[in-house]
Amino acid sequence: MTELILNEQIHQRVIKELIPEARHFLWIVTADLKDMHVSKGRRFVPFLEVLSGLVQEGIGVRLFHAKEPGPRFRSDFDKYPALVESDLFERILCPRIHTKAIIVDGRAAFIGSPNLTGAGMGAKNPNRRNFEAGFITDEKDHLSPLLEWIDTLYLGDFCRKCQLRAHCPDPIA
Repeated sequence: MTELILNEQIHQRVIKELIPEARHFLWIVTADLKDMHVSKGRRFVPFLEVLSGLVQEGIGVRLFHAKEPGPRFRSDFDKYPALVESDLFERILCPRIHTKAIIVDGRAAFIGSPNLTGAGMGAKNPNRRNFEAGFITDEKDHLSPLLEWIDTLYLGDFCRKCQLRAHCPDPIA
């Protein structure tokens, strides 16, 4: 099944439904990364709280992003020791990343336009959000090559041949 989702539907389907289904791993690939807040029950919390909760449940989280996040994200990040101390949380910085994808347990993925920001995926007023589109899929023909490609990125295979390596703040390999 492949499902098109648009605008504020992304928050509901990806943040509130898909990500909480993770039982083994969650991979997030985004170009931009900000201090996004999401709805959790009747309140709004930093998305980092959601990630920290997954790590505390024993779920591996890989976060790939293209640039260092802003000061509010970094300040919130320091409030979640599980993200700093656990081997289950890994952050990969690659300035060439422009992909936006979220993979849950290798069985479902969201691929679309929004970055991991409030205006893209967060709990923002519909009149203050970006216009975004994406697909959720569980089709193996899409998932297998996506998983393989992201794993290749994680292992640093692209890093070794990258002609922008001299400008990279944190080479993978």
